[in-house]
Amino acid sequence: MFKLTNKVAVVTGAGSGIGAAIATLFGRQDAHVVALDLDDAAARATADRIVAAGGRAEPFACDVADAETVTRAFHRIWETRQRVDILVNNAGIAHVGTIEQTTEADLDRLYRVNVKGVFLCARAVLPLMVARGGGVILNMASIASLIGVADRFAYSMSKGAVLTMTMSIAIDYVKQHIRCNCICPARIHTPFVDAYLARHYAGREQEMLQQLSAYQPIGRMGTPEEVACLALYLCSDEAAFVTGQAYPIDGGVLVA
Repeated sequence: MFKLTNKVAVVTGAGSGIGAAIATLFGRQDAHVVALDLDDAAARATADRIVAAGGRAEPFACDVADAETVTRAFHRIWETRQRVDILVNNAGIAHVGTIEQTTEADLDRLYRVNVKGVFLCARAVLPLMVARGGGVILNMASIASLIGVADRFAYSMSKGAVLTMTMSIAIDYVKQHIRCNCICPARIHTPFVDAYLARHYAGREQEMLQQLSAYQPIGRMGTPEEVACLALYLCSDEAAFVTGQAYPIDGGVLVA
């Protein structure tokens, strides 16, 4: 079960964190992984790890917020692979602050990557999936798509848009055998979290980690690998009856 044999899976933001975990697991499950990341070296490192473990992968440097770059990347993927079975729209950025603490530049930056990036990649891949007779798109949303999260105004705005884009793609393409779902994580312990704490809470990292962990009733943050396992299910044939859904992975936040 949950094998992705002979499937071509494109994962954006595959250079680190959740994206790297998804790409790695998909490679382990026999997908041919195309690792996209703004950081070419990071994308290459993920692809190299997959290949070293016996999988198949190739890296592409790609700014998901730039239409020309996205079009060029998917054109090259189509030329070399002649198919895209799975797209995981994982690339994203964060912001901390209320509406009063959010500048116009902050809002534009979040929109450009988290919203426009999902739009551009989905728009690029959908004709390819239609031509092949189907496919799967998985978007990375957030529990901030579903509930209010303090001090996350711009981030919540962007992830709310990801949720509604997911539903729109699902209903518009269900007859073309294309499924589209999203994952809504709570706090996940990634290198981004560690870097953020080191930058803003130097000397208090452990204290802040405890606070972040306590937000989840289960008492800890999630791991990228746990999110990757949910992504694997949603992109596998075992989830063939699932589309238009938002899957929380939140350590009990929504039921607390």
